[in-house]
Amino acid sequence: MNQVITSLEAEQAIEQIVKRAQTDSQFRQLCLDNPNRAVQGVTGKDIPEGFTLRFVDNQNADLTVVLPDLVDGNAELSNAELEQVAGGGDKPNCAASCGVSCGYSDDLKGGNLDIGITFTKK
Repeated sequence: MNQVITSLEAEQAIEQIVKRAQTDSQFRQLCLDNPNRAVQGVTGKDIPEGFTLRFVDNQNADLTVVLPDLVDGNAELSNAELEQVAGGGDKPNCAASCGVSCGYSDDLKGGNLDIGITFTKK
């Protein structure tokens, strides 16, 4: 078993993966078919156990929006969710550190939202 990728390494790997997937059609297909293997190919490390990674093909859309997981609107937030909200900060946490869905934009102003990324905590 390989080492597990850290959050910082995941952010750096996502940048590398997005750039490579824009020009390498075989690698792009690997991202869509087997995202963990794509990350492992770039980093040599495994995705943390309990996380699911999914790349979404933009399919020439002007904007691809990754919808968040469905939640019960009547349910109360857990202590961990309350801490996440209360944490604040000026930079969003991403690359598996927050456990919620997010989108990656290389050039949103230019209309290019190339790959949506979802990290889901099991």
